[in-house]
Amino acid sequence: MGSYYSIMPNEVLGGGRFGQVHKCAELSSGLILAAKIIKVRVMRERDEVKNEIGVMNQLNHVNLIQLYDAFESRTNLTLIMEYVEGGELFDRIVDENYKLTELDAIVFTKQICEGVQYLHQQYILHLDLKPENILCVSATGNQIKIIDFGLARKYRPREKLKVNFGTPEFLAPEVVNYDFVSFPTDMWSVGVITYMLLSGLSPFLGDNDAETMNNILHGKWEFDSDGFENVTSEAKDFISELLIPTKSGRMSASGCTKHSWLNKLEEKAKHHHVKLKSQIKLQRYLAAHRQWKKHFYAVTAANRLQRFCQAPNTV
Repeated sequence: MGSYYSIMPNEVLGGGRFGQVHKCAELSSGLILAAKIIKVRVMRERDEVKNEIGVMNQLNHVNLIQLYDAFESRTNLTLIMEYVEGGELFDRIVDENYKLTELDAIVFTKQICEGVQYLHQQYILHLDLKPENILCVSATGNQIKIIDFGLARKYRPREKLKVNFGTPEFLAPEVVNYDFVSFPTDMWSVGVITYMLLSGLSPFLGDNDAETMNNILHGKWEFDSDGFENVTSEAKDFISELLIPTKSGRMSASGCTKHSWLNKLEEKAKHHHVKLKSQIKLQRYLAAHRQWKKHFYAVTAANRLQRFCQAPNTV
């Protein structure tokens, strides 16, 4: 890898349980890219990353992150990907210098739906659509890219796929129920993201994961009167067509792109100038979410340490 790319160890773009993403440069051209370095300890983990590479090799769409290269070593797999500098979508829109209007929400949602529509046309399920996995291409423009295909799966109708992973707030009822997943599973997550974009609130979020999942299973949600005060009925209809407990009842990605809310943007540009209340509410949500994440990583690290200390001495 060192013959082709120079990884910048001090320029960390992101990270998680999988490892870290660093800025890197292609030596021959100087092109700035991103290197996702994934630790693999067992064969299962290695196979999962190879699945991610296989999925990304099939993608070529303006709203999906592109894979340039991949390298394998004894302890890591490294994915060399397109570099986007705008950061997470929600971080961008909570910036106090940014005025979020419904038109902005339409522009972002339309791109998410077009990216998902392309995925589904390739028979790929993303299965981890959430705000953290939507990045802005730049700090000023409105173009977005969907990232992180670590949990994506090729959809084969005869195989009857079930999954038991994902982030509770964005899980479709069939995932919580450990039932078969398909294209509508992603569309539920699109509905949750759109609800949050417009209101700054998470529709199913409870005080803990169990309560959140219970709210999802019972289809417990409503349009918060304060959060949706300045939001059009077209937008509410769009969300209502997605947050439907029965898979077959949900609008498809191509159906979303044809929905009236995502069309006639020039006409909408004349009317949608009101700043949405979601900006302030999203600031609170992100602050609480980050605090929880820190706590989560601290707890999992403590649990790992406890298991290690309790392990029998093998020396």
